Amino acid sequence: MKNKNDNRKRVIVDFKKLTPEILAMLVEKYPDGYDDDQIISFRNQHNEIIEAVEVTTEDTKYLVKVSTKLAVTMENYDEDDYEDFDTDDPDAVQDPDIPDGELEDDDDDDND
Repeated sequence: MKNKNDNRKRVIVDFKKLTPEILAMLVEKYPDGYDDDQIISFRNQHNEIIEAVEVTTEDTKYLVKVSTKLAVTMENYDEDDYEDFDTDDPDAVQDPDIPDGELEDDDDDDND
């Protein structure tokens, strides 16, 4: 028997394309942040290993790439910060202030 959720559209999202709507779903699903056992690893079309956390809607499964920027943004989330933006506006989610030496390079990959 086929699972009804198998027909969901799958979307890989990196920090640069993160929208307020997806960020809100992440914070709701992972209110205390995500653990290693909640991270999904897979290979993309370039055969690179991607690590992501999953959030789903009725018709879409979002795989959001994990990164220091994502963790800090989720930790400091306040929905009022995004009230002047559309929920699907990726420009609304800005890079967080992270001290030098703590930022991972995985956010700078444009090969998605």
